[in-house]
Amino acid sequence: MERKWGINLIRIASLFGFLGVFIGSQMAGETDYAMRPIHTHILLVGWMSMFAWGIFYSVYTVTKPVLVHIQCVLGVLGAILLTSGMYFYMLNPFGFNETFTMVYFIIGGSITLLAFLMFVVVTFFVEQKK
Repeated sequence: MERKWGINLIRIASLFGFLGVFIGSQMAGETDYAMRPIHTHILLVGWMSMFAWGIFYSVYTVTKPVLVHIQCVLGVLGAILLTSGMYFYMLNPFGFNETFTMVYFIIGGSITLLAFLMFVVVTFFVEQKK
């Protein structure tokens, strides 16, 4: 299961990477850096973390596959909710209620935190090579 998640995480990371670079070039072209924190989190949480997890799952075998599945679902969901929540909270392009955007942002960040904690747990269930 971790091999399948490995390539899927790398694919998702590439989408986040493209989005982050696109936003960065858009900001540079317009000389408007209002989205700088969002751009940074898309690249750090979406691109770098997903890519690192994808490489880890492509290289190592985890003895408890259910942990891999939970961690990856939390990671993808958290990255999407955190970065979109940050966008809604900071720029509010759709005029959402301020409480809604804050709660959405907090939920995304909390899920991301759980994904990272779960990854720490997963690293203790790696099959040892003899």
